[in-house]
Amino acid sequence: MAIDYNSYEHYNAAEPREQGSSTRAVHAGTQRRKAFSSLTTPIVQSATFTFEDTADLCDFMDKKIWGDGLDREEYGRYGNPTIWAVEERLAALDGAEDAAIYSSGMAAVTSLLLTVLKSGQHIVMTDDCYRRTRQFCLTVLKKFGIETSVVPMGDYEALEAAIIPKKTRLIISETPTNPYLRVADLERLMEIAKASRVLTMIDTTFATPVNLRPVEWGIDFVLHSATKYLGGHNDILAGVITGRADRLKALKDSRGVFGNVIDPQAAFLLERGIKTLGIRVQQQNRSAQAVAEFLESHPKIERVWYPGLESHPDYEVARSQMTGFGGVVSFEVAGSLEDTSLFIDRCRIPYIAPSLGGVESLIEQPALVSFYELTTEERLKVGIKDNLVRFAIGVEDTDDIIADLDQALAGIPDRRLEVAWEARFRL
Repeated sequence: MAIDYNSYEHYNAAEPREQGSSTRAVHAGTQRRKAFSSLTTPIVQSATFTFEDTADLCDFMDKKIWGDGLDREEYGRYGNPTIWAVEERLAALDGAEDAAIYSSGMAAVTSLLLTVLKSGQHIVMTDDCYRRTRQFCLTVLKKFGIETSVVPMGDYEALEAAIIPKKTRLIISETPTNPYLRVADLERLMEIAKASRVLTMIDTTFATPVNLRPVEWGIDFVLHSATKYLGGHNDILAGVITGRADRLKALKDSRGVFGNVIDPQAAFLLERGIKTLGIRVQQQNRSAQAVAEFLESHPKIERVWYPGLESHPDYEVARSQMTGFGGVVSFEVAGSLEDTSLFIDRCRIPYIAPSLGGVESLIEQPALVSFYELTTEERLKVGIKDNLVRFAIGVEDTDDIIADLDQALAGIPDRRLEVAWEARFRL
């Protein structure tokens, strides 16, 4: 029987189709009809919200107490219509039931930990997690009687062995990690967590929901530093946790106590950035893959760390879990600390700066940005070499980025040739 594709009945009977990441980024979590018929989500710039009369106030309080369809707020520290709209979109992007937005990524992760943990409990985290998260767990949480075990990234036997029955509450990891782009095997991690009845949190800032959605693998809490790819323009600070609605309710309640809610203006800018997330990340995926392949073949590069390369230790895991490998490439220049600095100074397109995920390319030498106060020997103990570079690729043309790297590398000495000549001279 021929199908009339113009008939209402055909569309009404069709199975709902899951939308792509770019469509969700533009449309998910928003009402078609907004206040004042605005196309974009209005910025509700108000610290407090009023009531028509006492009956209206009492109706609000009843709904708040019983959790019955609350669709407004009383005070901006607890929420805001602009924030709610962005939270719905972020939840949809991650395939989660709900989301909670915070004033920064660190505000998000510290609030989560302080909410779900209590004195006497224990957490296990992988050693390539964000250094400020590690610092918070090893110093601040310790003051509250919460112990942390750090295990090598990718060593699942060590992770399983570190779990203390009836005491371990949470496993924390990151995927891909910073700066070596290690990729967690979420299937293996969840097997361990379920067997031990332990909650899980994954920081997937580097991946974004375009490349990976850990909720689909059973992860309980997914963290994004929304300052990075979600915002995408290096102009806001924001963080988000996504997950099950019942677990997120406790986080939103504690957010009202901690007072680290995002402001409406930043939430509006975050939503604006999210709308182009799909096309930005796809371009960054393509450029990063091309850059990684170029660098791996270059004689002045010792090693490249990128999960889209077969040489990466987690290539197979990344290929099985991710739809793209991200916009960050880390690599080791064949030279000294000074040679690496010279290379970075010769680059014309990227800015020298921490952070990542924006439209502008950013480049940094971790030894001089995050670990400046340490000696070479101390940096090596935490896995940071003097010649390591982290390149966060923007949306510039791929050919221009590669040409810039090529000219920058051409200006640094070839230490391998010097070593060869010295060896020949000694002979």
